[in-house]
Amino acid sequence: MPAYGFFVEFEAREGKEADVAEFLVAAKSLVDAEPGTLAWFGFRLGPSSFRIFDAFETEEDREAHLQGEVRKQIELRGEELFAVPPKITPVGVLAAKLPAR
Repeated sequence: MPAYGFFVEFEAREGKEADVAEFLVAAKSLVDAEPGTLAWFGFRLGPSSFRIFDAFETEEDREAHLQGEVRKQIELRGEELFAVPPKITPVGVLAAKLPAR
C-alpha cells in the first residue's frame, strides 16, 4: 500500500487554462517512466484550478518523483502557465485501493 503522496495545487494564468490541461495530460507520459510512482492523477476542479495527487510506497520513491521530470517541466513552464507558484504538499496516505500488481 502506498504510504506517501503529494497533493499539488495549480492556478492557471488567465487565458492559459487549456495549456495547463494539456500540460497535465502530457505529464502522464513522464510519470509512466517512474517505477516508484504507484498512482498519479491530474485533474481539474474549476475553470482555472488544477490539481495533482500521486502516491508512493517509500519516501525514497516520493523524493525521486519530486526531483523528476514533471517537476522540471513545472519549473521550466511555471511563469508561462501558472498565476502563482504551484503549492506542493507532502501527504501521508492513510488508506488506498489500487489495482493488484
